[in-house]
This record gives sequence, C-alpha cells and structure tokens, in this order.
Amino acid sequence: MRTAQVTRNTLETQVSVSLNLDGNGQVKLASGVPFLDHMLDQIARHGLMDLDVSAKGDLHIDAHHTVEDIGITLGQAFAQAIGDKKGVRRYGHAYVPLDEALSRVVLDLSGRPGLVFEVDFTRARIGEFDADLVREFFQGFVNHAGVTLHVDCLRGVNAHHQAETVFKAFGRALRMAVEPDARMAGVMPSTKGSL
Repeated sequence: MRTAQVTRNTLETQVSVSLNLDGNGQVKLASGVPFLDHMLDQIARHGLMDLDVSAKGDLHIDAHHTVEDIGITLGQAFAQAIGDKKGVRRYGHAYVPLDEALSRVVLDLSGRPGLVFEVDFTRARIGEFDADLVREFFQGFVNHAGVTLHVDCLRGVNAHHQAETVFKAFGRALRMAVEPDARMAGVMPSTKGSL
C-alpha cells in the first residue's frame, strides 16, 4: 500500500494529513476552510485516493497559512506515499469541464518542483474564500511533492466553476501519473535512473 501520514506543526498552523494513493476516494476533511474541504474532496474522489486532512490554523487572521500549509503537508505525504516511483506512469494530464468552465492540468512526477499557474479568476473571492489561495495551495504542494505542474483554466465565467475544474483535473492527472504501468514494472521511468 502506498500510504503516508504526515503532521506539520508551526506557530501558525497544526496540520495532519493521511493519504492512500490506492484508495477509492474516501475522505475525512476538517481544514476549517469549507471551500478548501470541497476542493480537497474533488482531488480525492477524482484521484481515487483516500484522504484525511485535519487542520487548526490562525483563521482569525485569514486562511492563507492554513491553505498553504495543507498544500505543503499534502505534498510531503505524497512524496512519502509514492516512494521511489518505479513502475508508475510518471506523467498525467486531464481536461475537465464544468458548465462554461474548462481547465487543463498536466503534471510530471519529475522530482523537480515547478508550477506554471495560468488561471485568471473572474472574482477575487469565491464565497468567503480568497481565490489567490488556490495558487498558494498548489505552490506548497509542488515544492514538497517534487512535482512539475502546469495548470491552465482555458475558459470560465463562474469563479467557483473555474476552481472546481482545476481541482478535479488535478485529481485525475495525479491518478494517471501514479498508476502502475505493467510494461514498466520495477523500472524507473527516467533515463537518469532516478526521479
């Protein structure tokens, strides 16, 4: 089983993440940020991974530290759970529509953190959630997961739809990348011999 449990404690947040890459989309989410919980649910269900996230943060200030630190902790858990990456597909991609919105996510389990994030949200806030924090979440994730991630929202009018297509596409791309490849069983998917 490709699983991991990671706890991150700082003066700003206390975050615990449990991840099973070979799950079936079961979630237990208590981030303290309802919209983020909704988005994490999309990752787990579309990525077919079990995800348990518990967080307490300085939400009296704003959600920035909590959202970023959940991205960091999830990235750390992912890096542990995926292990040496032998026998996986390595690359993943997905297009996901939701009504008028359409997003594309492409990723590489390269071992090199990198984020290209081309999403022009039509509103600064999605309910009570600061749309800028979507990028912060993914930046935290890639920095600690060692993943190269390209996120493009190709169109959209409703900011909620824009965000949801991004997270759904991310889950589906991640699912593709971590899938075992029978033709690559036990083989590192890199000419360098490591990722």
